[in-house]
Amino acid sequence: MPDTDTPKPHPAHPVRRECDLPWTCPKPDRDDPRASGMVGAILRSPEYRQADEDVDFLHRYEMRGLRLHLDFDKAESLLTAQGIAHSIVVIGSTRVPEPEAARRALAAFEADRTQAGATPEIERRVRIARRVLDKSRFYEIAQDFGRIVGRSEGPNGQRLALVTGGGPGMMEAANRGAHDVCARTVGLNITLPHEQYPNPYLTPGLCLRFHYFAIRKLHFLKRARALVVFPGGFGTLDELFETLTLIQTRKIAPVPVILVGETFWRGVFDPEFLVDEGVIDPEDRDLFWFAESAQEIWEDIQRWYDRCGRSLTG
Repeated sequence: MPDTDTPKPHPAHPVRRECDLPWTCPKPDRDDPRASGMVGAILRSPEYRQADEDVDFLHRYEMRGLRLHLDFDKAESLLTAQGIAHSIVVIGSTRVPEPEAARRALAAFEADRTQAGATPEIERRVRIARRVLDKSRFYEIAQDFGRIVGRSEGPNGQRLALVTGGGPGMMEAANRGAHDVCARTVGLNITLPHEQYPNPYLTPGLCLRFHYFAIRKLHFLKRARALVVFPGGFGTLDELFETLTLIQTRKIAPVPVILVGETFWRGVFDPEFLVDEGVIDPEDRDLFWFAESAQEIWEDIQRWYDRCGRSLTG
């Protein structure tokens, strides 16, 4: 018969032990005077680092697939946890500041011209500064649009998040508008060889930084309900034409694509020429349109969804 008087043991502590295991202390020097030095060398070697704590290992070429995965997963987890389900994406030049800053820049170049004389290079800088000052009106339009998006509210209190690349210029303006009305606003920064800073109007905790342009582009469009494109250069054109290609091929469901400032965009490219040359179809020309004011942009987006019978936040 079993001994029923033997007390049952308590559950083991999940971490603590009553007796240390043999490997909790290194081999003592009294047994081998070389022991502590040899163990120290092992502990200091990069190969001993745990894989997820070994930054040098994670940066190796063969770990690129894992880095791509991490680049996607961190943003996905954070945006999901913050309840960012639907967004309006705003892109545009980082080189077009608010009007007052543009006026200061022009004044500085004009002062240089007065002091040094009208050299061809100074005349070029003055001419460009005047063009930038003219385009600075788009900063105010982007800021107004950010305020509109920030105040918007869909069914059941669902809110649209305003998302930009997190940099200065047009993106700063849109984030600033949302910030003005105390709305959450998102920035998707990218790591570049030269130092950069996010604009100050992003919501802390919602400014993310990516290593890979591809993953950043994915997150721009994954939750996007519209793409609003202000005047810009190579980066702006990259995002614009990639989005149009994805919609053209139906790799993503169509969304409104609005180009702000028709005169600027007519100078950048000629879609009618592309149609006439047979390299795009007439229907591809209708994948985007132009607008001139924040209110017009917003009304166009709402009208597009009404015509589709879809909810902007659904």
